[in-house]
Amino acid sequence: MILEAIVTTVDASGQLNIAPMGPVMQPGGDTFELRPFETSRTYNNLLTNPFGVLHVTDDVLLFASSAINKLEKAPATDAAEKGNGQILQNCCQWMEFEANQIPSDSPRKTFHCSIVAEGSKRRFFGFNRAKHAVLEATILATRIDFIPFEEIQTQFQRLETIVQKTGGECEIKAYEMLCEFVQK
Repeated sequence: MILEAIVTTVDASGQLNIAPMGPVMQPGGDTFELRPFETSRTYNNLLTNPFGVLHVTDDVLLFASSAINKLEKAPATDAAEKGNGQILQNCCQWMEFEANQIPSDSPRKTFHCSIVAEGSKRRFFGFNRAKHAVLEATILATRIDFIPFEEIQTQFQRLETIVQKTGGECEIKAYEMLCEFVQK
């Protein structure tokens, strides 16, 4: 199963990277796979420092803004319990992990990750239809090099109605940011 999550990693100088990712997970398991592209900061950070933190959150504005490099400011974090990672303070659940790369010739690399510590920060509010729509729009926005623009536009039009009907301020802001990004 692919879980929509936020992964934090740090580079050699300790700079935080925040990236939405879809790790392959088994419910209740203590391992998972991450599949970043070799051109990504997440990939390069994990080569330098094989520790990171996987976050479960319902903060769709963070998903959207980090996916398109539009974070207004870095979110608050706490030091991880193991390694030198960072835990987002506004997450529901976190899993600190150690990553080992699996050799591959593909541009999308695979890391086998073992959970080394985990915890929770706050209750999971849940997802309404607008939160789901923003997640789908975020994924589409990261695929503009792979999916025909007309198809992305059609999907965005369908998702807009859902966001407008069921979203709050956060979801509307995230959706508008994604629309602007895709139009550029």
